[in-house]
Amino acid sequence: MKMAKGTGSSEPIIIKKYANRRLYDTSTSSYVTLDHLSELVREGRDFEVRDAKTGEDLTRQVLTQIIFEQETKGEGALPLNFLRQLIGFYGGGAQTFLPAFLDMSMNSFAEAQKEWQKAANPMTMFEKQARRNMTMFEQAMKMFMPTLYNSAKPEKPSSSASPAGTMMEMQAEALANMQAQMSAIQDQLAELYRKD
Repeated sequence: MKMAKGTGSSEPIIIKKYANRRLYDTSTSSYVTLDHLSELVREGRDFEVRDAKTGEDLTRQVLTQIIFEQETKGEGALPLNFLRQLIGFYGGGAQTFLPAFLDMSMNSFAEAQKEWQKAANPMTMFEKQARRNMTMFEQAMKMFMPTLYNSAKPEKPSSSASPAGTMMEMQAEALANMQAQMSAIQDQLAELYRKD
C-alpha cells in the first residue's frame, strides 16, 4: 500500500497492533480503531500496521479486516460472484497475476471516478471506462498467458489432452470468469448511477 500521506512526508504512519487487538497510532500517541484507519485510507494517508512485539507487517490482514467489517455492516461493495471467484483464484495459476491486474483495475477505476465527478453525463464516461478496462484486461491476459492468444481460437483438448492443453482450457475458463465478473461490476455500477 503506497499512498501519498496528507502531511507531505513520504514516511508512512506506524500503527502498532497489540496482542489484545488494540491499535496504537505512533504519530498521535493514541489508541485508534479500524474506523480511524478507514478514514486515513480515505484521506490518502499511508500507514503500516506492525505487530507491537515482533514488528511483523500486519497491514494486509488489517486492511482485509476493515473490508470484512464494512461488508458485515451492510455497506458491501463486493458482489457475491466476485467474492466466489476471488476465493477460487487462491492456489490457482491465476493467483500470480491477479494482484497486479486488480491493482491496475482499481487505479484505473479511481482515475475514472475523478472524471465521472466532473462529467455532465457520468454514464457515458462509465461506458467508456468499462471498454478501456476490458481492453486493459485483455492486454494483461495476453502478457501473462501468451499461449492462450497464439491462435485466434484455441482448440478444445480431447479426452487424452496433454497437461498443456488442460492448462490452456483452465486459462480460457479463468478469462471467461473474469470477463463475467467485470460485466457484473459494470452492471452494479450502472445501477448505482441510476439511483443517484
